Amino acid sequence: MPDLEKVVIADTSCLIVLTKIKALPLLNLLYKEVYITPEIAQEFGEELPKWIIIEEVSNKKIIRLLNNLLDLGESSAIALAFEKENVLLILDDLKGRKEAEKLGLSFTGTLGVLHRAKKENHIKIIKPYIHSLKAVGFRISTKVEEEILKLNEEK
Repeated sequence: MPDLEKVVIADTSCLIVLTKIKALPLLNLLYKEVYITPEIAQEFGEELPKWIIIEEVSNKKIIRLLNNLLDLGESSAIALAFEKENVLLILDDLKGRKEAEKLGLSFTGTLGVLHRAKKENHIKIIKPYIHSLKAVGFRISTKVEEEILKLNEEK
């Protein structure tokens, strides 16, 4: 089920790990355009592809409020989500996901992106991507790894 109508906002961690494993183009294949904030762009620290749109958050108070609980990138991503309609956030940090859930925002994570990429036949198998993520320091519990492999009918 395509999310073409959704506004997709990615946090820094997703951009970093997908870049490290040379899979950042998957975001473009899946979502066409991805929004980030200037704060996320600064945290990322590398040149961004043209399909990543940097947008300033209008209400800085929301960022400051969330920044008491989360890092600046997550705070700004969630704040931007409040300024848009029909948003999908890509968040990996558990605290950020819990806050997004409390606030009624839709979210996925890097593993969710990979799952969708496989489902839409952009990648053949997910297991090598999981191994690559772990090799670059992305933490995945054994339980979550087993669940995502089972979900994708892999062992």
